[in-house]
Amino acid sequence: MTVARNVAEILAEHTTLEVECIDRMYVNLYVPILQREAGIAHFWQAHRGHRFASGTQMGPMGRAFISSIEQFADQEGIPLIKFKAGERKDDIAKKYLEAFRAKEGVFLIGKAQEKTRVVRTEKRRNPRTGQTYPWLVFSTAIVNQYYFYCVDRDFGPFFIKFGSYFPYNGKLLINGHEYVKRQLERRGIRYEALDNGIRSCKDPQRLQRICDGLSAKKIDDLLRKWLRRLPHPFTASDRRAGYRYAASILQAEFSRKHSPCPVLSACA
Repeated sequence: MTVARNVAEILAEHTTLEVECIDRMYVNLYVPILQREAGIAHFWQAHRGHRFASGTQMGPMGRAFISSIEQFADQEGIPLIKFKAGERKDDIAKKYLEAFRAKEGVFLIGKAQEKTRVVRTEKRRNPRTGQTYPWLVFSTAIVNQYYFYCVDRDFGPFFIKFGSYFPYNGKLLINGHEYVKRQLERRGIRYEALDNGIRSCKDPQRLQRICDGLSAKKIDDLLRKWLRRLPHPFTASDRRAGYRYAASILQAEFSRKHSPCPVLSACA
């Protein structure tokens, strides 16, 4: 008696390439000490030398950061656009990417109003003296987020975004398949690309080693490289004092792709 076979079993016998890889990775960017009220007070009082930590100091710092972004866009000839509510940012960025000819650089800066965690000061009153004083509290607010869409020689397209209000938390988004494509090209290894993956490769074993080699250090090196190039909310003096961004994974998607032979793929 012949047992009927399903499509998955047939395709498994005709797979031309199987590879495991990081697909998309979304990374939180934050200055650790500034995620606590006491750390923020230390920044403004011990580091910046103010008597109190309050919105009086935070406002000018935010305006200076926004001004530096606008100057950067103007000096580098980078489009700076405002995303409209409901627009797909990736679709808009893709159009600008298609017109970008440099091997590396920023091809678009976009801003969008989004809800994010911020720190504010509120007035409190001393019950004995009646005097008021500022007190730090965390809350959420809708503020402009600035998206820097870039191309890196090693990682291909990615973006970094920053909030425009203290403590300027951000995000980094990379695509592991784009990283792999750049590495194959640099090594002269022939491959056939999918929109988000690899269909075939001349050296599958080396392809898998490249995928496995996308380490936390390489992602962190990418981040440090572009933090040095892009407008930064914290001054060089702030960074020397230890107010530097750390990174942690917010969301990671992993891919295990099976590429069937062209005949079966066409018939599927």
